Amino acid sequence: MQKLVDEFLDYLTLERGLSPNTTAAYRRDLKKFFLFYGDKSREQSLSPARDDVLSYIYRLKDNGLKATSISRNIVTLKVFYRYLVSRQYIQQDPMELLESPKLWKYLPEFLSIDEVERLLKVIRGKKVKHVRDRACFELMYATGMRVSELVNLKVGDIDLKLSILKCMGKGQKERIIPIGRLAKEAVSEYINTARGRFIRQTDPQYLFLSKNGARISRQMIWKLIRHYTLLAGITKHISPHTLRHSFATHLLEKGADLRVVQELLGHSNISTTQIYTHVNKERLKSIHEKFHPRP
Repeated sequence: MQKLVDEFLDYLTLERGLSPNTTAAYRRDLKKFFLFYGDKSREQSLSPARDDVLSYIYRLKDNGLKATSISRNIVTLKVFYRYLVSRQYIQQDPMELLESPKLWKYLPEFLSIDEVERLLKVIRGKKVKHVRDRACFELMYATGMRVSELVNLKVGDIDLKLSILKCMGKGQKERIIPIGRLAKEAVSEYINTARGRFIRQTDPQYLFLSKNGARISRQMIWKLIRHYTLLAGITKHISPHTLRHSFATHLLEKGADLRVVQELLGHSNISTTQIYTHVNKERLKSIHEKFHPRP
């Protein structure tokens, strides 16, 4: 393999006229990948499986690499394998079906089930704001709603008797989402004991209200989740959307059908939902490597 890498780097320098610094970056990227790929497979071939490439990308993310650096690594692999095909060293490009690097600039961060429990447990105060905040985050994790959908939710959109809510998603597409018991209890407590104390002169009908009696803002939800994340001792850099990612990832880990998860999330294209299967595969591989007696 090293011979092919050297040949490829010569091609970049002599035929494409790339600078020594750029060529050196290609060399480093390829070295990292083949160290990883060699560890993953005893029967290493010239053409890795697509899942091997995806696993590598998620390993880079787990190691804290920035999105721009991850995208550069993907470009390196794409150019390298395109070169091998052009020189007929391999017949099929393993990178051909991999999405554009632009789509990988946002790889979903998610919390483990234990981290979600820790986050929700720290919101246990008796003040009305604590009751509201607990209902907000219980509902986000239970339904996978976008934060924009949550703040636009109205009291009439939720049916606690039937344990469902009506959600207006992107493109004004309406969907019905079931609500789990714990989220239902948290929302019920909020409506019955706390929401009325946020209302000022008139009721705006939105479910979650700010201290001024208006609809709670997306910015406030972001500040709240950062606040409670710190209280829970969670070091990951998360946002309200992280609960949506966690919702999808945990459902798939427990065996949920991909099409069902797509419908719950309100994705128009299943390829958007499929990124969570990549997250799950990498996690399973990591667990296998860590605990199997014969790695």
